[in-house]
Amino acid sequence: MFTGIIEAIGRVAAVKPAGQSAALTIDAGGLNMSDVAVGDSIGCNGVCLTVTSLVPKGFTVDVSQETLRVTAGFAAGNAINLEKSLRLSDRLGGHLVSGHVDGAGTVTAAKPVDANRELIVRYPADLGRYVARKGSIAVNGVSLTVNVVTTDTFSVNLIPHTLAVTNLKDLKQGDRVNLEIDLVARYVERMFDRDDQR
Repeated sequence: MFTGIIEAIGRVAAVKPAGQSAALTIDAGGLNMSDVAVGDSIGCNGVCLTVTSLVPKGFTVDVSQETLRVTAGFAAGNAINLEKSLRLSDRLGGHLVSGHVDGAGTVTAAKPVDANRELIVRYPADLGRYVARKGSIAVNGVSLTVNVVTTDTFSVNLIPHTLAVTNLKDLKQGDRVNLEIDLVARYVERMFDRDDQR
């Protein structure tokens, strides 16, 4: 479990294909690795991945075929947002993020608004019912508040701090981003589904 508050920007240092899966070497950038061990979970661009080994300057992870199919941003050289998993003693500064990406969206616009930046993202049709104005959504692992929702897009406001400490500052039209809907919305739908089956 994560908070959506990014701790560092890392980089995909190497990608080693393993059939339809892959092993990634991640340069951890400024992430504090002193308390990281093999088997720990680290959010990488919003995807919960398990550390398989520690290497100089970072760590390695295995990425399954399914994860590669539904996510974006894991090509060699790409900057990725990193967050260590939540401890029970940590503050929940963003919202509860599971690290289970629901789909990839496409940036349709990224435009400056004063010192901020407005990001408009087209979401997959099957996620539309979960995207709500003033609701939470994770974009590349970053906890954000939805400002506007249309039939196929949503917009969020990126403040200067978010732009400074995440890879969202580099997004441009046509880029794909990892989206995770609000965990609460997923469980509310499941409860209604169960009610309908009674």
